[in-house]
Amino acid sequence: MLNHYNAVVKKHTLPRYLNTRAALIKADLDGTLEDLWSAHNLKEEGDTSLLDVKIEIANRIYTHCEFCERRCGVDRRNHVGNCQVQKPRIASEFAHYGEEPVLVPSHTIFFSGCNFHCIHCQNWDISQIITGKIVPPRELAKLIEVRNLRNMNFVGGDPIPNLNYILQVLKECNAGIPVVWNSNMYLTEEGMRLLDGVVDVYLTDFKYGNNQCAEEFSNAKNYVEIIRRNHLLAEKNGDLLIRHLVLPNHVECCTYPVLKWISETLNDPAVNVMFQYRPEYKAMDNPKIDRFLTHEEKKRALEIAEEFHIPLVEKRFM
Repeated sequence: MLNHYNAVVKKHTLPRYLNTRAALIKADLDGTLEDLWSAHNLKEEGDTSLLDVKIEIANRIYTHCEFCERRCGVDRRNHVGNCQVQKPRIASEFAHYGEEPVLVPSHTIFFSGCNFHCIHCQNWDISQIITGKIVPPRELAKLIEVRNLRNMNFVGGDPIPNLNYILQVLKECNAGIPVVWNSNMYLTEEGMRLLDGVVDVYLTDFKYGNNQCAEEFSNAKNYVEIIRRNHLLAEKNGDLLIRHLVLPNHVECCTYPVLKWISETLNDPAVNVMFQYRPEYKAMDNPKIDRFLTHEEKKRALEIAEEFHIPLVEKRFM
């Protein structure tokens, strides 16, 4: 559980992005997108940084954006898609001591904008409103180096709309600390391939156990299939720390199937079952989720985790 991450923290190994930046492959950065993907996947020995290839691919995708599974296809140099993000904006960045114990102190970098529109979003003031300032990649990279905390934690909103920018930040950064991708994980397979070799910990938000709830509360289609696929890819490419926020009236329809699938499918990921739900944003307009959790709902969620033999991260690492 989080073996690679802990090794990076202890300076026993390098974060993945530094190895990817140092890896030299055969590629023509002026070639077609198809040729770039081929070079990216083959990784034949050459003289071009693999990270530079990822950046070039990401910049090409940005012109017909398909970072997330909404696949808006807009040219984000001049327009915005569903996420409403054009140029990346940093809403805030600071040393965060409220994350899971294994992560703190974490250098959390909050982007504004999100590819989800959850009616119960607790960060709606930055996820649904584009705010913050534009920070050049080198400037943010330098700030990460100066803070030099336990990890760099890209969050939001969501980091997905800012994937190409984050890769550019990592090109400029020399901090020997892990990269944490703190996300709803509604990425395309192309997005996941770009993160492979860059991310040390996928800090995922596994919200729903069925597609109906995902569509109703986050307007996200085919949620279960996409999120399960991406968790399987993430497990191959890095460490997994899965968060599941328990929703009122949704223990059996969401918490149960989420934890069941994790138990039956994944190989001992870190899991945090969270009870911090509060009715924010538009939740008060929906009687299904317009209240806090009851004691019985919290107890039942813990019983489910125990039933599926899932040790929870707060207990594991405290």
